[in-house]
Amino acid sequence: MKLKIITLLFLVLSVSVCAQQNETRLKTELPRIYIDEEISLHFLSPEPIQYVDISTDNMIGDIPLENVFRVKAIRDSVSDLNGYNKSLGVITIIGQKFIAQYDLWYAHDERQLKTQIEILPINTSPLEVGKIPLSDQELRYFSIEAFKGKKKDKITKSSQYGISGQVNSIYTVDDYIFLDISFTNKTNLKFDLDQVRFEIEDKRITKATNVQSIEIEPEYQLFTPESFEKKYRNIYVFKKFTFPNSKVFTIELSESQISGRTLSLEIKYADLLAADTL
Repeated sequence: MKLKIITLLFLVLSVSVCAQQNETRLKTELPRIYIDEEISLHFLSPEPIQYVDISTDNMIGDIPLENVFRVKAIRDSVSDLNGYNKSLGVITIIGQKFIAQYDLWYAHDERQLKTQIEILPINTSPLEVGKIPLSDQELRYFSIEAFKGKKKDKITKSSQYGISGQVNSIYTVDDYIFLDISFTNKTNLKFDLDQVRFEIEDKRITKATNVQSIEIEPEYQLFTPESFEKKYRNIYVFKKFTFPNSKVFTIELSESQISGRTLSLEIKYADLLAADTL
């Protein structure tokens, strides 16, 4: 619930900023943050950081984690300031759906220095006007909601080599499709995952027919396990796609060994059209 409130707050404030007539932002209007050469400052982003720009050579920075930007003043650049406050430059942080800018100043007073800054909606502007794609944080939230669902429609199922699989449910959110898929290993051999592939293929393939298939990459998946002993369940997220009745959407589970086990599931387009809304 807390994550949902934070996400909704971020979206509401972002939209309000977008609605402003004047999108120009002056340097004097940017949030002022103080740093020095002794302490690294960490910016915490609500979503994965895509790009960072440091406007001057007075600072260095990196992205040690996808949601964290670390910056520090260069000692040689501030050694002649003698403790006086001075702007070192502007940093720009871009996420999946926002842009944030800060004016960093040099200060040697520990009472002004911070070690971390949370990027808040009030200090951001949206990157897109109109329909905004869901961020990884939002995709994770809806995937968890789908995973918590107890409803199992058992849309399609298949068994082979002691492995059985089924598509439990299909959900939609905006332009995204969420597939709830589970596999069960009925053997005593651990299943080492090679990959789960998703393709659109012809319904009927004969030896005289060329195989026409299109691989579809998930936009997001909730878990990334390397193996499972008895049960494996995951949520896979795709951007909305369509295909004719002559084709099916296939899910292929394969094992990493040379003669590994495989299992395929098929989903009809009608099943996608009947998806529930999260």
